[in-house]
Amino acid sequence: MQKLLIVSTSKIHGSAYMEYLLDEVKDFFAGKSEILFIPYARPGGISHEEYTEYPRKAFEAIGLKVRGIHEFDNPVKAVEEAQGIFTGGGNTFMLLKALYENNLVEALRKAVAGGTPYMGSSAGSNITGLTVGTTNDMPIVYPPSFDALQLVPFNINPHYLDPDPNSKHQGETRETRIKEFHFANTQPVIGLREASWLRQEGKQLTLKGPHTARLFEQGKSPREVEQGDVSFLLG
Repeated sequence: MQKLLIVSTSKIHGSAYMEYLLDEVKDFFAGKSEILFIPYARPGGISHEEYTEYPRKAFEAIGLKVRGIHEFDNPVKAVEEAQGIFTGGGNTFMLLKALYENNLVEALRKAVAGGTPYMGSSAGSNITGLTVGTTNDMPIVYPPSFDALQLVPFNINPHYLDPDPNSKHQGETRETRIKEFHFANTQPVIGLREASWLRQEGKQLTLKGPHTARLFEQGKSPREVEQGDVSFLLG
């Protein structure tokens, strides 16, 4: 049974890293003692080990040990043997490039298909979709493909922001950019607002958190999706 936790953000205003989500994380990884953290999305200025300390310290409170994938000699084997997997945020293009370079795209697909619970935040959530074409990140590196893990039959847009009616900024809104994506792409896109997440357990997909999500479909007007059962998105 496929198990996914697709999270918009790892930190919300006024709280520590993952603090707002700890109860959900504990329930999602119930029965697991250790999870594998993939820190590849973080650009320069912080090492993989330093980045891994964030979830390591946060998840101590719920009895979960965290090991970074960089601690293993064989990253593919680390994924194959992981009890659970968490991929953190940062730059989506850097993350996807590293996954391809380390032969982890197919390894992650197989692990999740085999029942290994996978959690992603921000960039780590972007890669659960069909492609990374709806990330907010700049393409600072060039992965061999924009094809992502394709764990769900749609694309993700984490950190989704609604247009500000009081803003004088004349640039494109997030909604405009996603509509541009649909000029050349057909898959639906889910705009996940901050502090919201999707949780999949087999054929059941649930939108959780304090906000609705924004659903974009080619040739249709965007619409709001209420919290609760959104399994229709799985097709």
